[in-house]
Amino acid sequence: MSSSKVSMVLLLSLFIASILAMTASAGNFFQDFDITFGDQRVKILEGGKFLTLNLDQYSGSGFKSKNEYLFGRIDMQIKLVPGNSAGTVTTYYLSSEGPTHDEIDFEFLGNSSGDPYTLHTNVFSQGKGDREQQFHLWFDPTTAFHTYSFVWNSQRIIFLVDNIPIRVFNNMESFGVPFPKNQPMRIYSSLWNADDWATQGGRVKTDWTQAPFTASYRNFKANACVAGSSSSSCGVATVASTDKTQQSAWQTQTLDAAGRNRLRWVQQKFMVYNYCSDLKRFPQGLPVECKRSRF
Repeated sequence: MSSSKVSMVLLLSLFIASILAMTASAGNFFQDFDITFGDQRVKILEGGKFLTLNLDQYSGSGFKSKNEYLFGRIDMQIKLVPGNSAGTVTTYYLSSEGPTHDEIDFEFLGNSSGDPYTLHTNVFSQGKGDREQQFHLWFDPTTAFHTYSFVWNSQRIIFLVDNIPIRVFNNMESFGVPFPKNQPMRIYSSLWNADDWATQGGRVKTDWTQAPFTASYRNFKANACVAGSSSSSCGVATVASTDKTQQSAWQTQTLDAAGRNRLRWVQQKFMVYNYCSDLKRFPQGLPVECKRSRF
């Protein structure tokens, strides 16, 4: 099969996956989240179905989940700040608390109009991060909602965009690499000004004449173990579902052949930074996990 036909098949499968990812039912922002900062800059709409974060010259805004989770699949549909978003950062991540916290990150770094967002990912375990991978997306994330997901189980963490894997971080504790597995984490999201570093290393500043900047959210879904609850809470989604097999699939989820092909496609075409390739940053040798299988 020619390379052009292979690309067409991949694009068609990605489109179908994105449609499937966006059909999920939703949680409720009133019931599931608390405002962390920004006060009236956080707006919950349509009875809790939608939420918007806003950033102006005086403050950004943010929210966090009421529940803490220890393993699960977390989905959120987000539409990012449109137009000239340079200097802004929209975050969506899982995190515990304290100096030895665990954290799993999506951060969306804004850019000048017409230039792509940078999707920044990272994994912290026991307070140590420095595991950055960055991507450009294969679509405009400001014109429609797209689904951003974490699958987190005891074997691996999978980052997905519209149900397409973009990154896998495997449990390599047997090689001395810490893995997030003991600290329950909340879901956090925020929109804030970071023009000292976010866009082209801080060279492009926030244009406050474009304020307020707005990011929109809908269709939150947590199919996860709620910390502090009985074991029966594991695998019970925040929304009704008749497919119990699908509900618990995340507990052992890995990548099949199609998933590995999609991951390779994303990483070959859209990855713009990989700490595992940064020899200048690690002159004494790359981190241990970089020498093992990506899958």
